[in-house]
Amino acid sequence: MTGTIELTASGLRLSVGAVSDIGLKRSLNEDSILVLPAVFVVADGMGGYESGDQASAAVVAAFRRVARNRESMTPALVVDALELADEGVARVAGRTSRGAGSTVAGAALVLEPDGPHWLIFNVGDSRVYRHAATALEQITVDHSLGQELYRTGRISAQELAVFKDRNVITRAIGAADAEADSWMMPVRVGERLLLCSDGLCSEVPDAEMLEVLRGDASPDAIARELVERAKSAGGRDNISVIVVDVLAGGRALPTEGLVEEAGELVDDSTTPIVTVAR
Repeated sequence: MTGTIELTASGLRLSVGAVSDIGLKRSLNEDSILVLPAVFVVADGMGGYESGDQASAAVVAAFRRVARNRESMTPALVVDALELADEGVARVAGRTSRGAGSTVAGAALVLEPDGPHWLIFNVGDSRVYRHAATALEQITVDHSLGQELYRTGRISAQELAVFKDRNVITRAIGAADAEADSWMMPVRVGERLLLCSDGLCSEVPDAEMLEVLRGDASPDAIARELVERAKSAGGRDNISVIVVDVLAGGRALPTEGLVEEAGELVDDSTTPIVTVAR
């Protein structure tokens, strides 16, 4: 479901574009995407495992099962979908000799008493960004070895850029640690969300993504342009992109202090919404 989405319960009007591309080097697309009124999801079957395409498809199937025919979600429903996703990936893994796993990043619409909010969540290194006015912020935090070493001060940003194991995933759906982090933030008219697999952000720098996102093109055209940029940069992985514009029904963007205000929208401490332990 792409194009314009009208949500009667919340009064929201969204415009959505989505593309999933095999890239230039892979023989199989192991990414899966989901666009529904209540939730947007990007899943990336983990490299190095068997049946990565089936694992990501199981994640998307779980969210489709929970969110179908809904205009909004609740945190509890997102938990349900994540648990179903983990069970689905476990079934895929049971049919392989080496296991299976998937990342997931998503944005679910939640109706709070003070208006519609985005519940942003992730497991792994698929990402959610928010673009508003001139600012682009990465909402999610990668669950990767490089990011964890950087966040704990054991390597610098310069060392992170060349650290050979920086993309080793430390959490995944179907893995021993499948805990999702989440952030709640108000939906705002004029903002643009970007959900993507690492096939985009590993090839296209944030500054270049901002250049594309700040254009006046439709979300569908923006999504296709970002995929083409990733392919022009090498296209070494599958590339999946969902772009969501908020056209009406949310709060107004602040007129001043956007960067500072945007930072306050997202809790500094992430909120785990589900832990799957084995």
